[in-house]
Amino acid sequence: MALSSNAQVFILLLAAASLLAVTEARTVVVGGSEGWRFGYNYTDWALQNSPFYINDQLVFKYDPPSEANSGYSVYQLPNLWSYITCDFSNAKLLASQMQGVGDGFKVELTRWSPYYFASGEKDGKNCKDGLMKLFAIPLPRWNK
Repeated sequence: MALSSNAQVFILLLAAASLLAVTEARTVVVGGSEGWRFGYNYTDWALQNSPFYINDQLVFKYDPPSEANSGYSVYQLPNLWSYITCDFSNAKLLASQMQGVGDGFKVELTRWSPYYFASGEKDGKNCKDGLMKLFAIPLPRWNK
């Protein structure tokens, strides 16, 4: 049974729309409704929200320092070993304790290479014990 020309056009439009949706950059809040906080597993979160693509934006939202928390930050770590060991000696501070408050701090994934992020507060305890680290390897967008 052959499809009518209207059905063929509809299927073609659906396919084109789905390809267009894949090529649009996303803005993704790290941790979703949990935000960037101590004790949340960002490795699992990243796996569930992958793939990321070049030009996607990650938004780090977190509470300001208070009696309940010592504060959070966002560092970009230089390599996998620094990420695994939570070594901040060559890391770059991207967002201070106050920059993730409100609308959060945005990081655009501009190149096809691994990005390693972590919170460096409490001498790295947020990274080591609090699981506050994630990596993303954005893929190129082929259909632009």
